[in-house]
Amino acid sequence: MLPFDFEYYRPETLEEAVDLYQYLNQQGKEPFYFSGGTELLTLGRIDLAYTEAVIDMKGIPECSLMQVSGEQVIFGSSLSLTAIEEANLFPLLTKTASEVADHTARGKITLGGNICARIFYREAVLPFLLTDSRIMIIGAEGKKTVPINDVFQGHLRLKPGEFLVQTATDYRCIHAPFFTIKRRQQWETGYPLITLAAIKMDQTIRVAVSGLCPFPFRSAAVEEKINTQGQTNLKRVEGAISVLPQPILDDIEGSKEYRLFVLRNLLLDALEYLDQVQ
Repeated sequence: MLPFDFEYYRPETLEEAVDLYQYLNQQGKEPFYFSGGTELLTLGRIDLAYTEAVIDMKGIPECSLMQVSGEQVIFGSSLSLTAIEEANLFPLLTKTASEVADHTARGKITLGGNICARIFYREAVLPFLLTDSRIMIIGAEGKKTVPINDVFQGHLRLKPGEFLVQTATDYRCIHAPFFTIKRRQQWETGYPLITLAAIKMDQTIRVAVSGLCPFPFRSAAVEEKINTQGQTNLKRVEGAISVLPQPILDDIEGSKEYRLFVLRNLLLDALEYLDQVQ
């Protein structure tokens, strides 16, 4: 149970959702876009989230869309991670999403909820960063479709009242060779320590990481070091380690030194695998 009451709204169109947010915000009700609800329930119970009005996005068709359209694969933000996993239209996303939380929770956690969450892991964003996907956002200024790497820097930089509608990924990226793995402090249980995802496109390896810093990231500097020719894998990895974003997490789940140790080994595994595939 949450320690506060709220009004519940379920719009049927994108425009209705935006108008509702503007109206409720003007009333001082701190409206909250809601899809799976796991974050509101989790943070609300410990007084880290509050709202007087919830706007449920699950009734909006565009937010529940999942299809191959022309040269793109489209995922609506209200899709559960379980639905994405079962459809398996994007193997890297399937594998990454299948390791978020547990099976029961994945049936409630939505794609948009994971990408936009306050918790810093947000693993579902990694495949989209790697594939230069585009996202549709809507707000008071209308719809816009933008490259995710332009608006995701640590978190999805939305203006007040904006929300994520869909992702769109080029079909040629969907079946690129990939490597993804999650390491937990206790291996099969507990919070994730490091999630690494990598793909090989046009003979170049791309890398994205969650759990190392207080934000997921894909780094051009890291990829430059990883793709340096004429060096051993260990030298390439050490180069990547030297240009990592900061700060590195150092908490109860794992020390800075241990996280770097785990990342180093995951990068070596990724290079060993992806260097062998075309």
